[in-house]
Amino acid sequence: MAEGSSGERLDTFLAAALADHSRSRWHRAIEDGLVKVDGKVASAGLKLKAGMMVEALEPEAPPSTLEPEEREIHIIHEEEDFLVVDKPAGLVVHPGAGQWTGTLANALLHRFRDLPTGGGADRPGIVHRLDKDTSGLLLVARSERAHRALSKALADRDVERRYWGMVWGDPGAEGLVEAPIGRHPRERVKMAVVESGRQAATEFRRITNFGFAAEVELKLRTGRTHQIRVHLAHIRHPVVGDLTYGGVVPIGGVMEPVKRQALIAAARRVGRQALHAQRLRFKHPFGDAMLEFESPLPEDLVQLRSSFRAQA
Repeated sequence: MAEGSSGERLDTFLAAALADHSRSRWHRAIEDGLVKVDGKVASAGLKLKAGMMVEALEPEAPPSTLEPEEREIHIIHEEEDFLVVDKPAGLVVHPGAGQWTGTLANALLHRFRDLPTGGGADRPGIVHRLDKDTSGLLLVARSERAHRALSKALADRDVERRYWGMVWGDPGAEGLVEAPIGRHPRERVKMAVVESGRQAATEFRRITNFGFAAEVELKLRTGRTHQIRVHLAHIRHPVVGDLTYGGVVPIGGVMEPVKRQALIAAARRVGRQALHAQRLRFKHPFGDAMLEFESPLPEDLVQLRSSFRAQA
């Protein structure tokens, strides 16, 4: 083992030293007993010390059950190593519980046959994800080296992701929500702010204040599951239309019943959370150029904004 790797986690060391596989793949290989340190089966979190002997059997990719499916993909940028996709609301990114077909991953596999599986056999090319009912920009890797580079850039917070959102109430001109996120203690399909959760931080800046609601720009400092939705609900300004985290009806303040019903009707017409991944900015994984992409606000969210402006 190299002297400079002292103090590094075993899975991180293997991903860097044997870069044909991702850290997550090596993590699974370690859990499967394929890696020994000084002759003993090790754990992924083992901190290495100078002079340790690391032996590793190359992990095999698990068989994929994913079937290619023909479906339109809105690609706004394409290179040999990666893509930028503009995902519509209602499209699941990759297979999971209750959704095994009709995903973006199925469509990608039909369009591009040799996508990297560093994130999992059923997640070809997927570097990060958006919730089903969140629209907007996604990075997709077309090669293993791109998957590693882009995953590292995300982990190192070198990919700037900005979202447009509509929230109930007025959260203030700007702010930072820092609160750990983990699995909800009772409702396992939900996430929540919990002490045992992983550190998470979301910045927000108000664009327009309607009084009963606000149009905001959001910036992710971390990338936890449902992060924006959980954080905004935590500060009592849930995303409009978010059925999971309480954004169904206007919150707070005194309001005429007719107006309240008009706002609820406008949110229901959208039929999803008012959240859109609007901007991506990152350094080219194999060059010096800074790349920036923007997705226009979808028509359903444009209509929601217009409806709220009319009620302001």
